Amino acid sequence: MCNISFILDGYRGIYDQRYIFIVVMGLFYPIMIVANMLIIYIICVERSLHKPMYIFICNLACINLYGGSGLTPFILTNIVNEKHVITWTACLIQIFSLHTYGGCEITNLMVMAYDRYISICFPLTYEKTMTSSKVTICIALTWLVPIVRCTITLNITANLEMCGTIIEKVYCDNYSVVKLACSYSLVNNIYSATVTVLAVVLPFFIIFYSYIRIIVISLKLSKSRQAKVMNTCTPHLVAMSNFTIGCCFELYQSRFDMSHLPYSVRVFLSLYFLILSPLVNPLVYGIRTKKINEAMRKRISHIIH
Repeated sequence: MCNISFILDGYRGIYDQRYIFIVVMGLFYPIMIVANMLIIYIICVERSLHKPMYIFICNLACINLYGGSGLTPFILTNIVNEKHVITWTACLIQIFSLHTYGGCEITNLMVMAYDRYISICFPLTYEKTMTSSKVTICIALTWLVPIVRCTITLNITANLEMCGTIIEKVYCDNYSVVKLACSYSLVNNIYSATVTVLAVVLPFFIIFYSYIRIIVISLKLSKSRQAKVMNTCTPHLVAMSNFTIGCCFELYQSRFDMSHLPYSVRVFLSLYFLILSPLVNPLVYGIRTKKINEAMRKRISHIIH
């Protein structure tokens, strides 16, 4: 299997618009890097932000850096390259990067929702519940669980016999590669369905349940405390919505017929997950989270003066 190479046919469809993609991605990518690194720096150096909520935000920024940097340089290079061939090994690496990024992000968003649930619904026991050891375990799980899960998935994909070599995207993803396989066993289908439930349905259910409980509790609070809850939860809801939109674009573009849309639009939808999603999150948290915003202003003011 190591001798197999794939043709990323998605680049052919955006050849006439390649310079637009280069400019847009070349602009957004550095901003994404700087914005996430700034969030990480502020939370690390500001001792007042060494609390579970901000540590999870810092972890989200690390995940955004990992996801946004995993494929973007490769895609930028390939846009200006006339040969859009990728080796089997490089394709597997892209699949691992893409799917671990998505898994880490949804798991971290689930943990952040749980943290807000404990903070708002059980404020008196919050510090006893969200101890430093528990936070460390949560951070470790946001990375380890997706990595282990994707390693198993990748091992299954790597052992498939390929009957096709053309991937109609600008990067490799597991579904696109599996479609090219000569056969896909019942065991593999069962495993894929189980992984989907555990990796997507379960986290969304926990997030949904957490916010239902938060809403129920908030209705019993005063107007001022309701506003405080809203300010605390809004960035997370925006990040969650942003991630969900990116996932929907990626899944819909991969699994359904989108021939009615221009090819460049289809490629943009597949790139949203890698470019705009990790760009929006640090901007939202930097603007909407009061303590992070204040810490940034203080640091910037200190540097200027």
